[in-house]
Amino acid sequence: MAGSCAAPPASTSDFYAFTLQACLRSPGGEAAGRSVHAQVIKSGLSSVYLMNNFVNFYCQSSSPSDAGRLFWEMPVRNIFSWNTALSAQVNSGCLPAAQDLFDRMPMRDSVSWTTMVAGYNRMGRYGEAIRMFLGMRWEGIMPSQFSFTNVLSSCAALRVLDVGRKVHSFVVKLGMSGCVAVANSLLNMYYKSGDARTAEIVFHRMSLRSVSSWNAMITLYVQTGRLDLAQIQFEEMTDRSVVSWNAMIAGFNQNGRDLEALEFFRLMLKDLIVRPDNFTLTSVLSACANLEMLRPGKQVHAHIIRTQLGCSGPLENSLISMYSKCGMVQTAHRLVERSASVNVNVITFTSLVEGYSKLGDLKPARRVFDSMKHHDVISWTAMIVGYVQNGFYDDAIELFRLMLQDGPRPNNYTLAAILSVCSSLASLHHGKQIHSTAIRMGQTVSVSVNNALITMYSKSGSIVWARRVFDQICLSRETVSWTSMIIALAQHGLGEESVALFESMLLEGIEPDHITFVGVFSACTHIGLVELGKKYFLQMQNTHKIEPTLSHYACMIDLFARAGLLSEAQDFIAKMPIQPDDVAWGALLSASKVHKNPELAKMAAEKLLAINPHNSGAYSALANVYSACGMWEDAAKVWKLMKDRGVKKEQGFSWVHIKNKVHVFGVDDSLHPQREAIYEMAAKIWKDIKKTGFIPDTDSVLHDIDDELKEQLLSRHSEKLAIAFALISTPEKTTLRIMKNLRVCNDCHSAIKFISKIVEREIIVRDATRFHHFRDGSCSCKDYW
Repeated sequence: MAGSCAAPPASTSDFYAFTLQACLRSPGGEAAGRSVHAQVIKSGLSSVYLMNNFVNFYCQSSSPSDAGRLFWEMPVRNIFSWNTALSAQVNSGCLPAAQDLFDRMPMRDSVSWTTMVAGYNRMGRYGEAIRMFLGMRWEGIMPSQFSFTNVLSSCAALRVLDVGRKVHSFVVKLGMSGCVAVANSLLNMYYKSGDARTAEIVFHRMSLRSVSSWNAMITLYVQTGRLDLAQIQFEEMTDRSVVSWNAMIAGFNQNGRDLEALEFFRLMLKDLIVRPDNFTLTSVLSACANLEMLRPGKQVHAHIIRTQLGCSGPLENSLISMYSKCGMVQTAHRLVERSASVNVNVITFTSLVEGYSKLGDLKPARRVFDSMKHHDVISWTAMIVGYVQNGFYDDAIELFRLMLQDGPRPNNYTLAAILSVCSSLASLHHGKQIHSTAIRMGQTVSVSVNNALITMYSKSGSIVWARRVFDQICLSRETVSWTSMIIALAQHGLGEESVALFESMLLEGIEPDHITFVGVFSACTHIGLVELGKKYFLQMQNTHKIEPTLSHYACMIDLFARAGLLSEAQDFIAKMPIQPDDVAWGALLSASKVHKNPELAKMAAEKLLAINPHNSGAYSALANVYSACGMWEDAAKVWKLMKDRGVKKEQGFSWVHIKNKVHVFGVDDSLHPQREAIYEMAAKIWKDIKKTGFIPDTDSVLHDIDDELKEQLLSRHSEKLAIAFALISTPEKTTLRIMKNLRVCNDCHSAIKFISKIVEREIIVRDATRFHHFRDGSCSCKDYW
């Protein structure tokens, strides 16, 4: 058994100890060791030294129960006996038994304490490991290198910097700072605890550094975003391991510098010693996915196949994500279907959803979702967001309901996504239900949820509730929260309040962003504050150093044009440093219609159509300007041109939510099942408001027909039919909320003011650009819209 190695005389305990060590090194040595034990029992030898060796043998042979039984049968035990038995319990993971044994020890040395510290640290019970180390120091036991590395590991895991610093002082006091393993543990503790500066000091004071030392420092710089310093350290290394390369590649990839990550990978391939592992290729595939670089991604895939690395777990998920993000979602899906082992993770699933979202087909993504073994909150949210981004609102709501019933608790991202559905549908009822859910789940402390609630209430017509939510988050307001509220107030015609809130934002020291100024310019536009808008435009550039975008320029053009300053709007366009877009020309065209300026309308329409030849709104607006000016032949030519080019006019329609159902109406709509009652109510309203002084604005009918027919058409505009239906379907005094896809016409705007007074209800109308709150015969826009 011992081979040709010289052995001690067969009659001594040393022979048996030597033989046991040989058994541990030999295949099948456990049975031989047990035979030796039987032989010792027969011979009557039972020295403490020999029994300690047998206890150690059973420990290392994965027989802790036999080791324990033998230990308790020993008539005499020394410190080595106790430590050996203690190590057996710790290595088998029986920490309660180990602690009991430790407490019963008649004497303890550094090995005893360190065994417990290491055991607790290895099992993730970091607090107990630290307490055990402090107990060791209290009893005056000298820690070893192994004691320090384990307790520092526990300090790093718990990020208890104050304790870690005390341990560091012990290290210095005992003169162990020069020990590479201890210094590496100090590096790890400091950077994980957030004290990068001290970690740097420890590193630079090290007289000897291992590859692990350099790798720890590189990892520190990478995780704190100081990639340039990480690169300097990397280039100073004389020996690099695969960990060194992986730290650099992953660091650049995780910090959005994917091209540099791929460059490091290229250099790594030239290294004759180090070879990429699965972790390397996972980061490389992630970089390819982010850059949508299919060719290098395919080359990595080929390398995986050629080298037989084995594509599973994170590497397989990264490969699937790469194909999804590079537009080969079918290939990604085939990889999922062909692999019996892949458990699609959240990142992979999200990339699949994004890939299918780009194709506008989420059915395959839903099949993957349904086939996943484990659905966490992020995968549910990814599927819901996919539906939302593609306008499949009913599917999003249905999946959210299923999540509440069978899935995990929604997080703030889930709630924000589903609230955006309510915003798009202007569904106040559903939005309030989601708000209640958020309150029950304690998610109303989330900034993203509160911002989504502000937007939902605003777009659903309840500016009061939007402001209430905003006021409740006064301690955690961010720029987005202020911006959402500023835009909401502007859209609801509360321009003065919007501007006042912006000024409060500046006083609070909250820095506005480019979207904030879009909201402020919109507020100025809706109430005609031209000079104030000009002031803010300069302030945005000079004080806040925000370069104007096309959105800002379009807002300013709209500000001038709506105020009737058409020449100033034209001058502003001429001085713009960038070419105006369709939104800018659309604003000028819309104002030309309001102010009946056919020449300017024609010029703006031509510019708009040059950018977007199929913009139906441009044809309609130009034709309407001509019609409003009595230029019927010119209007007819525009309509004919529109028809010849195959451009279809956008149809106007209005909708209203009644008892969780959406009712949609077009002009002169005759399809609704309650059409007779609706038309009867519409006729009654028309008759009643005319009695109280309403005069139909027949100029709003841009057709060359007689006035009687014009009145009939006006009385059956979609918003009037929606109001009529809402009146017969809701209790008295209920607020009516009507949504419209186009701007409300002059006649409807005037009529709804009269209707609000005679029916004694607030009527809120959301058109394509803003909200109108009609109450007691007046509108929140003050007829400036």
